[in-house]
Amino acid sequence: MPSNPHPSRKTVVIGVTGASGAVFARRMLQMLECDERVGRIHLIVSGAGLKVLREELDLDVSRSASIPSALAEGAAAKTEYLLDSDIGASIASGSYRVDGMVIIPCSTGCLAQVAHGISSTLIERAADVCLKEGRKLVLAVRDTPLSRVHLRNMLLAQEAGADIFPIMPAFYHRPQTIDDLVTQYCCRVLAHLDLEQNEQFRWKGERSTERMSGKQP
Repeated sequence: MPSNPHPSRKTVVIGVTGASGAVFARRMLQMLECDERVGRIHLIVSGAGLKVLREELDLDVSRSASIPSALAEGAAAKTEYLLDSDIGASIASGSYRVDGMVIIPCSTGCLAQVAHGISSTLIERAADVCLKEGRKLVLAVRDTPLSRVHLRNMLLAQEAGADIFPIMPAFYHRPQTIDDLVTQYCCRVLAHLDLEQNEQFRWKGERSTERMSGKQP
């Protein structure tokens, strides 16, 4: 698969690790596939991440080639799937241009590796490249409660240049479904990659909440 058939469009890397929250990875991939500003998506799933996709989404992960379309629940023409063991892939080099990376969900183990500059897998190496090249890196950390070690690693990663984006959905937009929660969270992540979405809810003060509930200001 060529690097990016549309050089004027963005190239984004998605890393999926073994933390719970596969629905967030699925929605992120779907939104990037639908975004005309995105020309190429590189998808990497860790071994533990594959297990989570299988257990939480009932995905058949036995064939690598089918994972993007299975995760996107449809065509995934922009997406190249890369093995986490493929440390020699294009995105492992800073000379290969990407516009940003999001690890979603990001396990605390992956957080620790990134925070300390350890690159034993492609996800970790791609994240390290983003940091050293000054590119956007969003870590959608998903775990609770958080230990002192987790908190220190978040600080280290943030100081290195990553955006720490814990999976903490908002509720002020009055979500009716789980998908509402997931979509709004992903909208906020994409905004950090300079890919703002039309469906993103933005707080405009108490009056907007009153209108949403049918009350008059």
